[in-house]
Amino acid sequence: MPVFNEEKTILVAIAEVLKHEFVNQLVIVNDGSTDKSAELLKTVKNPRVKVINQTVNAGKGAALRTGFRNTIGPYVGVQDADMEYNPRDLERLLVPLDHDLADAVFGSRFISSDAHRVLYFWHSVGNKFLTLLSNMFTNLNLTDMETCYKVIRKELVDKIYLEENRFGFEPEITAKLAKMNARIYEVGISYNGRTYEEGKKIGWKDGFRAIYCIFKYGIKA
Repeated sequence: MPVFNEEKTILVAIAEVLKHEFVNQLVIVNDGSTDKSAELLKTVKNPRVKVINQTVNAGKGAALRTGFRNTIGPYVGVQDADMEYNPRDLERLLVPLDHDLADAVFGSRFISSDAHRVLYFWHSVGNKFLTLLSNMFTNLNLTDMETCYKVIRKELVDKIYLEENRFGFEPEITAKLAKMNARIYEVGISYNGRTYEEGKKIGWKDGFRAIYCIFKYGIKA
């Protein structure tokens, strides 16, 4: 769980994740937060929780690299601290893995009949465009490459050299999983997106970086 200035939701997110018995460990990487996130994390006393504090904000991708190195268990999943994604959906992503059908499972916001908050039109267009472009390079037929929810076998994650520090992580790991011929599944999930006033952080610069990453890692693949 990467965290950057999420004082409003961090404790709720932790509590919701820990409700589920299938969560063996929750690694939280405080990525240089300047609000009260670090103070709130000090109040968390649970043997399943490991908190790592990074003094400088390095970005989501950098925080995930740190988190992945410190995980245990057969699978590694990503949960943002902003509660746009509901942790109860993670159990759905485990099914193809537990049945040895998949090496990685993506949670798709676009193939689900669950509740979705209605927000930005151009964000949805951008997500679909980036997924289409990614698919062209990876020869996958994903519907939601940019999704936060990705659960991957730990042994596979350990073999992937990740380079992106920010949101370029999504197209990078997708391309590298494709290069490894990983068995990838998608499962529909719910989505409760935030507005920028509510703390949403991804912006148009991240979209251009994603395009660059699709070309960069797609060509390598």
